[in-house]
Amino acid sequence: MFSLVCNCVEDTVALGRELGKRLMPGDFIALIGDLGSGKTHFVQGVAEGDDMPADVCVTSPSYTLLNEYSGRVPLYHFDLYRLHGDGDIRELGFDEYFYGNGVCLVEWAERLDQELPKENLKIVFSQLDETSRKIEFSYTGSRYEKLVGDLFSGRGKSV
Repeated sequence: MFSLVCNCVEDTVALGRELGKRLMPGDFIALIGDLGSGKTHFVQGVAEGDDMPADVCVTSPSYTLLNEYSGRVPLYHFDLYRLHGDGDIRELGFDEYFYGNGVCLVEWAERLDQELPKENLKIVFSQLDETSRKIEFSYTGSRYEKLVGDLFSGRGKSV
């Protein structure tokens, strides 16, 4: 597991931007954390790193469940806050996205159980104070081991 502390929104966005530069089709990123912990700011940075046009407004899809963005790689930004487990996920057919040709960024991914892809990158956001966030990266699969290794080479702290 790797972790670091972002002391402001700009740091969280910058970390997301660095990850976004490295993402490839088929990547699945599980975002976990309470309301206000920085998940959506992080996704905004990922979109920047994915070469999203500057005029595109990246917001949390709380009511629509999914926002799709076209960058270097298609981004599928999910918010599962309003769902109640695998039954809802299967019914909505999200697995087509989870195993598709874009990158899935899933807020409230802890609501997935059996539908969570076996290989994934989990990022846990914890609010330390009004402006600081602890961000922890864990993964399953060699793709994500390399991705996290590249992201943290020369930066952050391994725990």
